[in-house]
Amino acid sequence: MTSRAAGADAKLSYEEIRRYGRHLIMPEVGLTGQQKLKAASVLLVGTGGLGSPLSLYLAAAGVGRIGLVDFDVVDSTNLQRQVIFSSEDVGKPKLEAAKSRINGINPHVDVQTFDVLLRSDNALDICKDFDVLIDGTDNFPTRYLVNDVSVLLGKPNVYGSIFRFEGQASVFATEGGPCYRCLYPEPPPPGLVPSCAEGGVLGVLPGIIGTIQATEAIKLIVGIGSSLVGRLLLVDALSMKFREVKLRKNPDCPVCGTHPTIRELIDYEQFCGVRVHVQGEEIAGIPHVTVQQLDERLKKGEDVVVVDVREPHEYEIVNIGGVLIPLGELPNRVNELDSSREIIIHCHHGGRSARAVKFLNELGYRKVANLAGGIDEWALQIDKSLPRY
Repeated sequence: MTSRAAGADAKLSYEEIRRYGRHLIMPEVGLTGQQKLKAASVLLVGTGGLGSPLSLYLAAAGVGRIGLVDFDVVDSTNLQRQVIFSSEDVGKPKLEAAKSRINGINPHVDVQTFDVLLRSDNALDICKDFDVLIDGTDNFPTRYLVNDVSVLLGKPNVYGSIFRFEGQASVFATEGGPCYRCLYPEPPPPGLVPSCAEGGVLGVLPGIIGTIQATEAIKLIVGIGSSLVGRLLLVDALSMKFREVKLRKNPDCPVCGTHPTIRELIDYEQFCGVRVHVQGEEIAGIPHVTVQQLDERLKKGEDVVVVDVREPHEYEIVNIGGVLIPLGELPNRVNELDSSREIIIHCHHGGRSARAVKFLNELGYRKVANLAGGIDEWALQIDKSLPRY
């Protein structure tokens, strides 16, 4: 890995020497290693669950320049795991809050912010001036995008992912090492892998995985230890077990293989079979109704069957009545639904219910629609007394 030369701009002040003293007395790091950290630049794609510990520890370690890519605002649901934010930050842009916290930890860090969605038309320009790219994203299109940018620019990609009690970490796109596509040549079918918003995540898990990613980034910059190149670390927090899977570079990989076919960035939404969801817009041809439309129909006493495809523990948190048939049970309980009646299906945000509508359509149900935005949108627009989660 190459970084800016540890020259005059990486010379440590007396205050920095005292600040980083516990690094300097370790021969593996020492003055030279700390100067490498100060001269280095790291780009974090995402400032959420993984980005939070990454930002905090890389700043504390003395990485000279940290780039942050995000376009979201802080929500109260973030606070369970995104420890870089406080209750006072709710409603603020994540970049603004994160930058303030990072500078509070270490004023010597140059924080650059990119208030955009990383896309094919801006990724190369944003990433080109950073030494290490770190994937803190939660969706497949951006994961493939970060991977391909890393390969095309020749920059290491420190990867991490989390779901419920399990996490993964590795280092991709180094010289001679595999990339993310070597491990996952194709994305899973849309909707097969639920998001953290659907399946949840243990609040401390991103801290574990994010700290592992920060460790790998520091080792790459300083040039010490054995990195996770060629290894996929699997973490099960529920049983507190760590496993390791050996990875090999795929010579037929379309982006890092012997004869690559991907030489420029592609349409990653199309590649993964998904597209950005706009509230109220029909999702990939799935018929839908808005929460306002459903509210009007229920108030008029229309014959509408409301089906909730969330899990029982979610139903206990908040519900609007209706029939509870978890998505996983739908194939075995479909006979409970009368195809002659109009059926409105909802979940938390609309993803699982959209899959349920598609499933029923394929069975011949024609009077079925998805509730756009799910029960969360209902709580926002119709009944503000309902709790949101």
